[in-house]
Amino acid sequence: MNFLAHIYLSFEDTDITLGNFIADSIRGNKFGHLPQRIQQGILLHREIDTFTDAHPIPRISSKRLHHNYSHYSRVIVDIFYDHFLAKNWKHYSDTPLGDFVDSFYDLLEDNYDILPIGVKRMMPYMIADNWIFNYATKEGISKVLNGMNRRTQNKSKMNFAILDLEAHYGSFEKEFTDFFEELIVFSRQKFISLD
Repeated sequence: MNFLAHIYLSFEDTDITLGNFIADSIRGNKFGHLPQRIQQGILLHREIDTFTDAHPIPRISSKRLHHNYSHYSRVIVDIFYDHFLAKNWKHYSDTPLGDFVDSFYDLLEDNYDILPIGVKRMMPYMIADNWIFNYATKEGISKVLNGMNRRTQNKSKMNFAILDLEAHYGSFEKEFTDFFEELIVFSRQKFISLD
């Protein structure tokens, strides 16, 4: 899953949210210096990723893209799924998406000192262009895919994946909806077990 899903699946626990968000920037077990609850957020992130990678529904979504994007197809699915979470946000939260995202950006700024260097480098762009809020639109997703393609020196051709999203929009949305219900249940159980 991508940024918004991991933040959402932290269930409004600020330390878990931080850990869940920074986890991709942490190698192996090099997080013992962080507060325990943030460490638990990193572990929750990894549990979510393991569940997602093993689940048949995201694999169906990924398979639809594999011919054109090879191993990048899973990354693209994560981005598509964040789009559907943002687009259908009112089904998942009573907090408006803009308020939710602004609170998250405030959380990052309040904890800047403990963020990994990769997150510190990305953060100004994320906030200035309001990436997470803009996941709700196809235009926002197109910008994300263009940025990802640039980061692969145009090897991934991920910028063209917006065409796949438009061509199979209903299928991707149904797959996200069916999968995310299961992921919420799984993540909540893992979250509860952290205490």
